[in-house]
Amino acid sequence: MSIRMRGFSALLLVPLAACATTTPPAATVAAPSAGNPPAGMQYLYGSGEGAAISVQAWHGLLAYVATKVKARPADSVVLAKGSTLAAPKFLPCGDKPFAAVFDVDETVMLNTGYEYHDARTGKGFDAAAWDAWEKTGEGAVGPVPGADHVLEALRNLGVTVIFNTNRSAANADATARAIKAAGLGDAVHGQTLYLSGDDAMGSRKDGRRWTISGKYCVIAMGGDQLGDFSDLFNADQPVPARRAATMQLPIAGLWGNGWFVLPNPVYGSGLKGGFDDIFPMDKRWAPPAIGEK
Repeated sequence: MSIRMRGFSALLLVPLAACATTTPPAATVAAPSAGNPPAGMQYLYGSGEGAAISVQAWHGLLAYVATKVKARPADSVVLAKGSTLAAPKFLPCGDKPFAAVFDVDETVMLNTGYEYHDARTGKGFDAAAWDAWEKTGEGAVGPVPGADHVLEALRNLGVTVIFNTNRSAANADATARAIKAAGLGDAVHGQTLYLSGDDAMGSRKDGRRWTISGKYCVIAMGGDQLGDFSDLFNADQPVPARRAATMQLPIAGLWGNGWFVLPNPVYGSGLKGGFDDIFPMDKRWAPPAIGEK
């Protein structure tokens, strides 16, 4: 794609219809049981609103990256060792080539087939079923709306696309096939695909981010969980404190400015909290009693 037309605007004119999620052919499965899927699945996998907010995020990411390619930043968007959320430090770029790092599941690729199974059985997450899905689910995945077109545009800008996911390294080949089946391009384990088990930190992603940053200037990251940006968000802390950490400077200045979040109301670290966590005492309301004004 050309990057002319006001710098990068040509890259942003991806028709919404072209970003619609497509589902590759899958094996024949039984009809779903009576009732509707959970509300979060309706939103993420079925709604126009869910598709639109994804496309919006991807367009914002592409616009941001295009500006950084033209004016090389001194620092990457990866937090350095010893950082805190209150005092973040970033790894320097030097003259390293550019890269953008993304989570896979529900960030660039929709696990539509697995979530169908989950919704139909109602059993919730099952490790054995997920492992089987990683190995065999490539026929029932699709791109997050907008991801396939924007990843292609990033590569055309000379930015290496790298996937950093907590899928198992034991299933590396199958994950690479699923990424390709979703229309997201090629992924090579150890080069443009990093998985759980690739380093001593196990399922934590900071170690892999530091490995990637040894070779690249990471100018953007995308994910659907806060841990896709820093493991510091995964520290045990109250739900309100974790939310507050995302809204306090300097971290608050990173959202849409190097760190890009995709919606996921289906699963993950964001689905926590009781009434006292979610509804502060000074923000509660009930209808007045009859006769009261």
